[in-house]
This record gives sequence, C-alpha cells and structure tokens, in this order.
Amino acid sequence: MDRLRAFEMFATVVGQGSFTRAADKLETSPANVTRYVNELEEMLGARLLNRTSRRLSLTETGKTLYDRALSILEEVAEAEAIASSAAMQPRGRLRINAPLSFGILHLAPLWPRFMARYPDIELDISLVDRLVDLVDEGFDLAVRISRGGSPSLISRKLAAIHHFVCASPDYVARHGAPQTPDDIRNHACIAYAYSASAEEWRLLDRDGKLHTVPVSNIFHTNNGETACAAAAAGFGLILQPTFLIGELLRQGRLVRLLPDYHTPEIDVLAVYPSRRHVSAKVRVMVDFLVEAFRGKPPWD
Repeated sequence: MDRLRAFEMFATVVGQGSFTRAADKLETSPANVTRYVNELEEMLGARLLNRTSRRLSLTETGKTLYDRALSILEEVAEAEAIASSAAMQPRGRLRINAPLSFGILHLAPLWPRFMARYPDIELDISLVDRLVDLVDEGFDLAVRISRGGSPSLISRKLAAIHHFVCASPDYVARHGAPQTPDDIRNHACIAYAYSASAEEWRLLDRDGKLHTVPVSNIFHTNNGETACAAAAAGFGLILQPTFLIGELLRQGRLVRLLPDYHTPEIDVLAVYPSRRHVSAKVRVMVDFLVEAFRGKPPWD
C-alpha cells in the first residue's frame, strides 16, 4: 500500500465528509478511496472513521491521525516545491498556540490583516494558558511569554513586558497605598494561579535589589483578565503584566503603585520547532508578527 496516498485519501474523505465527494476531488472511484481507507485501518489496527448511512465521524484515533496526516501532506507538498525549484507560495493550514488573554487582546486584531495578505494560508488558532508541546500536539508556531525561551525551539523576540503592582483608585482611597514592598503584607491581594510567584511577589528596586514579599490572597483565578477586573472593582492589589493592565491604567480604572519597583523584563516570543527547513507559512507569520510589534508595544 502507498502510505502517502492512503493518508491523502483519508484526509480528503474527512475534509469532504464523504467517500464519494473525496473520490470526485481526487479523480478516482469511491471504491478505490474505500479500499485505501480500509487498508490504512487494517495496517494501523484501529478504526479511524465511524460510518453510518448518513454521516461520517472521526474516532479518537482518527482525529489524531487526521491532524498528523494534514501536516505530513503539507510538508511533502512543500518539499516537492523546493525540489522542483518552483516558486513556493505560503499556503496550507497554520496551527498557532498562544496564551488566552494575550491572544484575544493583542493577536486577534492582527489576523484579518494577515489573512488578507496571505489568502492561501488557513489559520488554526488555539488559545490556552498551559505550556503545550509543539511537536507532540502538532503546532507549527507558538507565541509565548517567557524569559529566555526554550533551547529546543527557535525563537524570535516580538516585544517586552513588565509586571506592575496596581489597584483601583477606590481601593487606594479606602486602604491607602503601600509605600514599600513590605507594606504589601498589610493589603488584600489577588492571585493569578498560573504564576510561579502567586504566594509571594518578587520586585526589583531601581538599584536592581530583589525584594520578596509574602502576600495575603483573598481572590484566586487562573485568568489574568479576571484578576484585573477584580482589582478594578476594588478587591485588592494585583501584580499583572503591562499587556493586560495598560488600557486600564490609561482609563484610570487602575493606578500603578510602588512606581520605583518592577519585575524583571519578560519577552514575548514567537517560537517554532528547530527544523533545517522552515516552512514558508511559518516564515511569513514570524516576519509578520515581528513587523506588527516593531517599535513601542501597544500596551505601553
């Protein structure tokens, strides 16, 4: 069995939702498509499709294979274009992972412009705050907020952020503002669950000296925007990144406290697997993001 052809048959059946439509697209017979898919299932020892008289649906194994098959077919197409010295146009599905709040606030507004520029690229955007394995989970590219990136990935810096201590004007009017990091101990705080320093805040002064302060958290959340909303409602102090609090500071809904103190700078990075040949779709996306964030970040 021609495995690559079998992957193509299977992926087309899923994409078209029908063996007959897949056969039409591939200019072959429905029986030939059925034979390839059956042989692929026999070779793998697993059912890939649930078939009824009215519809097809993927099994869990089928979902996994479908994502990988699309990636394989796209890479083969790009390799063929390179080998034949064809003028390769960026095309195909581009799977991108990014943090939830950053993706909504600062990436989502960019996608229409990118798609207008590269109409042959199909974007597949996944927004989650956990750290994903790009290779195992089939992502082409990720935007990460990290110090230093990962040695196993290629990275391009897009921008820099800091974390500032903030509260609402109402909270400050009722409880006063901390004058030193140690004063934070006497204030209600709002914890971001995914932070490594949720229970104690680490701040640098102007001389670079580190101040570590245990905090009293009265509110816990795994979402930065929720933390900011709680602070703006007067619940307490937050230590949140500039990409989240920038607009709230401009609106006056939050005020920055302890202005002589900040966290170490953190990078916003575009990262992708270390490959000898970077696909055209990844290359143009990285270049696009670098261009989009060039200069002063929108949150400063």
